[in-house]
Amino acid sequence: MFKLAFRNIFRQRLRTALTLAAIITGVIAIIISGGFVEDVFVQLREATIHSRVGHVQILRSGYIEYGRREPSRYMIEQPKDVLGIVQSISHVQAVMTRVNFSGLANNGRADLPIIGEGIEPGKEARLGTATIIVAGRPLRDGDAFGAVIGEGVAAALHLHPGSFVTLMVNTQEGALNTLEYEVVGVFRTFSKEYDDRAVRISLSSAQELLFTRSVHSAVVLLDDTAATDAVTAIIKSKLEPLGYAVKPWHELADFYQKTEALYRRQFGALQAIILVMLVLSVASTINMVIYERTGEFGTLLALGLRRRQIFKLVLLENALLGLLGSLLGVVIGVALAGIISGIGIPMPPPPGSNAGYTASILLVPWVLVVATLTGALAAVMAAVLPARRASRLPVVDALRHNI
Repeated sequence: MFKLAFRNIFRQRLRTALTLAAIITGVIAIIISGGFVEDVFVQLREATIHSRVGHVQILRSGYIEYGRREPSRYMIEQPKDVLGIVQSISHVQAVMTRVNFSGLANNGRADLPIIGEGIEPGKEARLGTATIIVAGRPLRDGDAFGAVIGEGVAAALHLHPGSFVTLMVNTQEGALNTLEYEVVGVFRTFSKEYDDRAVRISLSSAQELLFTRSVHSAVVLLDDTAATDAVTAIIKSKLEPLGYAVKPWHELADFYQKTEALYRRQFGALQAIILVMLVLSVASTINMVIYERTGEFGTLLALGLRRRQIFKLVLLENALLGLLGSLLGVVIGVALAGIISGIGIPMPPPPGSNAGYTASILLVPWVLVVATLTGALAAVMAAVLPARRASRLPVVDALRHNI
């Protein structure tokens, strides 16, 4: 029966070509759309990680819940102990400490509320590959009283490299402290909201500004994002008993989580639409083929072929057709994905960002599998009712079609 089914699909070449064209088109659509969505996820993920979040963050327990109200109560007092534990773990490239603060930035004429970070510039340069310096240069380890500011801060206070800005903050004891900094650079990250308020200075300068030697967080950079969950589990086992909270990047990136959930649902809806369109398109062609082969089915039944064998024959023919169309669709889809990726797709800035990017079609195994199964399944689903009708044809009426 398999041999017969294979030969039958090439008898009606025009009908077969139409069916294959529909299946191939649907498979290509899934590969291109799925690859585009996966590329969006990867680029958004890496931009989130390499702007400022990092792969893993280590905080004092309670900092996320209560740290905004009382940041001085939830600081890491012995950061060297934490660094010593984490740096020895496999896949860890660098561990950097940060001090967070909020206050006012003054240019001599106006004030602007800011969120500040004291950072280790050398280590942050390895992490911040997605941070773009739009003017000036990055912060360096030797910049004791240098600062890099977000693009929005620079625009609001009319600052540029070489300008001076005064930062005013409250210390842990509640006193007001001010220091003047020279702007050495203006940066842009993935988040416009962050750029509108962000000022970054060296860690030692931030500790001097706040009168503290403690830090608020330790940020871990890994050599492979895929190792995040495994490394997070190891760090948790070592540090959570000591009173620390360990958070992977995806728990800190609320925007990424919501964007991924939205795109996953949209892609699922698109798959369902393509499946329905394929079923309807293929069913139309199959119905015409079944009508044209009515006399053939009558002859087979008259020769003693059972009705369930007719049903199986039609299903097998279309399953082979669906599998063939899916394989051809995958080959063509992969080739098109390579061509499109080579050219690139210029994309506007996502919501909440100032930076556009160039998208591509990312080929991932699960998308190719889904595309193949969708094409094959559509052909089989479309053949069920025509196959059932063909198997129930009255023999005498079917034989009349041979006259």
